[in-house]
Amino acid sequence: MDHNQAEAPAIEQLPAVPLTLEGSSVLHQMFRFRRAAWRTLDDTERAGILAEASAFLSVLEQREDGQSACYSMLGHKGDLLVLHFRGSFEELRDAELALAALRLSDYLETAHSYLSVVELGLYESSLKTYATLADRGLTPFSEDWNAGVEETLAIQRKAMAPRLWPGIPPAKYLCFYPMDRRRGEAMNWYQLPMAERQRQMREHGMIGRRYHGAVRQIISGSMGLDDWEWGVDLFAEDPVTFKKLIYEMRFDKVSAIYALFGPFYIGIRTPAAELGSLFAVEPPR
Repeated sequence: MDHNQAEAPAIEQLPAVPLTLEGSSVLHQMFRFRRAAWRTLDDTERAGILAEASAFLSVLEQREDGQSACYSMLGHKGDLLVLHFRGSFEELRDAELALAALRLSDYLETAHSYLSVVELGLYESSLKTYATLADRGLTPFSEDWNAGVEETLAIQRKAMAPRLWPGIPPAKYLCFYPMDRRRGEAMNWYQLPMAERQRQMREHGMIGRRYHGAVRQIISGSMGLDDWEWGVDLFAEDPVTFKKLIYEMRFDKVSAIYALFGPFYIGIRTPAAELGSLFAVEPPR
């Protein structure tokens, strides 16, 4: 028998970690507007600063290899959210530095930020792949095992490319929140068998499918990158849809027992050409 082969391990001996695919690098930047300082400028100076920022952000909106978009935030958590999708962390850094170089940045104060990578979890494919490789007598994490896993991932990357490298949906409203899976003493998601996690995630996903066409969801992984385990972006034309979807999901087991949610950030899409509407010094008439 080949040194990479052995008796097929029992299901409980197979790897517990599901395979994942990673795509776009994602950065959320939340800012507060220093309105008092902005008011001290004259109309000409304000117009020049806004023209520079609008021209810069208009280019980023139309990039084909990773976009940016601006949102007017509601509530006390900030005034402006800038969302960036890029091909790498280096490109995110370039976008962050370029935004900081704008004169407008002198009047923006960072309230929060979140770094993550678009992620697709492959629970079902993982179970099938691990079982198939085990049936071939391959030892988990051996050279031949790893080659078999990579073959599966390569096929999935090609099939899932549009979801791994998405454009920013043009919907009017954005809801962003980070989340974890519970790992306390009584309830620990990571101690469940993979088949049970896969079953619960399938049930969870069925709720989301009922909102197809009303909400676009993009999940990004942030383990080791930021304070939570995942970031969730929801895009919709009606913000009440966020409430209905998230409320309904609270009743499924994976959310009711194992989910922990961070703060929610809500924004209204603001095209770069309309950026001035967010920084007006006079109330609208």
